[in-house]
Amino acid sequence: MATSPRPPAAAKLPIEGRCIYFVERKNRFCRMVPAAGRRFCGEHASGAGAEEENNRKRIFCPLDPKHTVYEDQLEKHLKKCNSREKPKPDYFIQDINAGLTDETEILDEVVPVSSLSKEQLENLIKKLRKASEGLNCTLKDQIMSHPALHDVLNDPKNGDSAFKHLKQQASILGNIERLNLLGPRRCFVEFGAGRGKLSHWVDIALQEAEKVYFLLVERVTTRFKVDGKHKNGNSVFERLQIDIQHLCLSKIPVLIKEKLPVVGIGKHLCGVATDLALRCLVETYPTKCKERNEEPVAKRIKNDTMDAENDTLVNEGSKKNELEQWSPVAGIVIALCCHHKCDWRHYVGKEFFKTLGLGSVEFNYFQRMSSWATCGMRETILETSKINIKKRDDQTNDNEEHDHEGYRKTDENPEDLPGLLTVEERKNIGRLCKLLIDQGRIQYLQQKGYDASLQYYTDSLVSLENVLLTALPKQSSTPDSTT
Repeated sequence: MATSPRPPAAAKLPIEGRCIYFVERKNRFCRMVPAAGRRFCGEHASGAGAEEENNRKRIFCPLDPKHTVYEDQLEKHLKKCNSREKPKPDYFIQDINAGLTDETEILDEVVPVSSLSKEQLENLIKKLRKASEGLNCTLKDQIMSHPALHDVLNDPKNGDSAFKHLKQQASILGNIERLNLLGPRRCFVEFGAGRGKLSHWVDIALQEAEKVYFLLVERVTTRFKVDGKHKNGNSVFERLQIDIQHLCLSKIPVLIKEKLPVVGIGKHLCGVATDLALRCLVETYPTKCKERNEEPVAKRIKNDTMDAENDTLVNEGSKKNELEQWSPVAGIVIALCCHHKCDWRHYVGKEFFKTLGLGSVEFNYFQRMSSWATCGMRETILETSKINIKKRDDQTNDNEEHDHEGYRKTDENPEDLPGLLTVEERKNIGRLCKLLIDQGRIQYLQQKGYDASLQYYTDSLVSLENVLLTALPKQSSTPDSTT
């Protein structure tokens, strides 16, 4: 029978009262608590050659083979297994933000860029450069900060990684304030929230503001969340464990009850998630709000327009005008990321691409080539990866950065194109691909009635993914909201 792997001589001793099985993959002992009188936890009892309990057999869980369960307790386990299908909340509507599927544009398997001939690659780059003509390739700098982060930014205890994230969060917060979105009576929806750090700093900045709500959207469970720090505060934090693709904001109880304007925010929202979030905010949510009975909104506006001294109302025309101008989305501030993870089906800028004579084939090559903008720094990337591996058990390490996924998770390694392009040329082409994809998003927002723009919100030495997308409804746009 198999036994527990022998730990290396330098390994620490197992924690007292915990399982003594050495997990080679994690280079440490298991931290599960075994039953009384046992040395191994239930997961490792049989595989470790440890004591069997009345010859009971452990089998793989049919819902998730990553863990095992006693065969005679399978039925009981399936009722409480974390991998079981849970009841869907009311705000779950299948594929509501997915976009329309064009059956005529279903792609066959796309040939990797590295497999293209020299002529094919040159033609693709020509199309890219022609499509990019007239685009403003020099974005405005909006690198800002905010007093809420002054102390932590000057705390010498923070390492380089923490400092990098804090500078980005400070600039995003500063841009939220620049657009007059940082105020009371708001519901901030943080897409791809992770630990919820961005919402945390927005809350700190607002301090005693009334009626401030936070919806933290994240499709996976997250460790070391910061939500608990706000349990006794004035703000309300709620986590929504759901894929943005299926999120219907108009069915969120707090939005139904309070009728507060929504501010969509996000720090490094990966590829396709950005498109899903934009469609959720500016297409699905307003449409569903109109479909729903809007009488409570009219009532709120009526109450707000009453004269405090003589309880008289403003004229009907003015009240109607206010109601028409009320927008369910007050603004959007999203730091973009990982364009190589975009998907044509969900992309909001299809019409923009089509007006340029481009389609799904070109888009899929451009989104792959976009990773060239961030993967030209191989040595730095590998060094950073090594550092992150060493720090992965450090609870204070904020691994919400996606700068290097273009190198690690795409098959379009620029080194697979020897002699065709220089490193600098590849990086410039990657940037053009990102800009073109983002320009499609800008046009989409403009068509939906928003003033939208792209700007640099941090230095490229802080983050290679340093572009911020902002949007405001046209009737409330500020002079700084366009580039």
